[in-house]
Amino acid sequence: MNYRHIYHAGNFADVLKHAVLARLIRYMQKKDGAIRVLDTHAGIGLYDLSSEEAQKTGEWLEGIGKLMEADLGPQVSELLEPYLTAIRELNPEGGVRFYPGSPKLARLLFRPQDRLSAMELHPEDFVRLHRLFEGDHHARITELDGWLALGAHLPPKEKRGIVLVDPPFEEEDEYQRLAEGLEKAYRRFPGGTYCLWYPLKKGAPIKEFHETLQALDIPKMLCAELIVRSDRGITGLTGSGLVIVNPPFTLKDELHQLLPALKDHLAQDRFASHRAFWLRGETKAVKDDDRTRES
Repeated sequence: MNYRHIYHAGNFADVLKHAVLARLIRYMQKKDGAIRVLDTHAGIGLYDLSSEEAQKTGEWLEGIGKLMEADLGPQVSELLEPYLTAIRELNPEGGVRFYPGSPKLARLLFRPQDRLSAMELHPEDFVRLHRLFEGDHHARITELDGWLALGAHLPPKEKRGIVLVDPPFEEEDEYQRLAEGLEKAYRRFPGGTYCLWYPLKKGAPIKEFHETLQALDIPKMLCAELIVRSDRGITGLTGSGLVIVNPPFTLKDELHQLLPALKDHLAQDRFASHRAFWLRGETKAVKDDDRTRES
């Protein structure tokens, strides 16, 4: 309950997560049918980067602050257009003062038929999230442990949707809990697209986490990782990962364009790297030790 995302809003991990989320939403909107985005750990929804908390860490300066000023080239600019346009919409006077959390970003990208279900357990954050969406009939805000939503709120009535699971990783067993949560949710809603976020830092059990996911009876799982600095002598976050279940068939190729650009613009030292690979699906999964890390 001590985790507050305001200290980290707009950092490199948010950039990766939200850029991919925007791509998933846009892909699903190619069909006319309504979609629902279920956000299990929603936070407050909108962040003021001029606040004392955000200024204290300044993490956004190494994330969205760099990206908004970057020369991205036409192909990457097109892929990032939904994400960056949403941010510009929140900042009509220019710059980046206000940054959208996942629920606000999704809402900014919605068509009239699309819907949001956002869960937040922290009492103060829930109040702020509820106030942000008050009167919005496209959004349902619930004060609930997001892990419970993976059972109680699936499948959505729309039968098409994206489930974003972005836990704070304050507990040692969060990687295992994330895998177990996915297994439970997939049984209820096997046709959904799931986007699971996880941190990369020294000592994190990433190999074991990936092996646990590979053992699940889920046919297609795509993984994307962005590392911005070496973990030597650092105990904090050095990279960010996403597991996408039932990804759009276009996403792998899009990641091969996005990840190198994000690495180039968000790198914090010369050890920055990236990779996109199938945990299960299009190609046979291989051991971590056998993969070639792109740099």
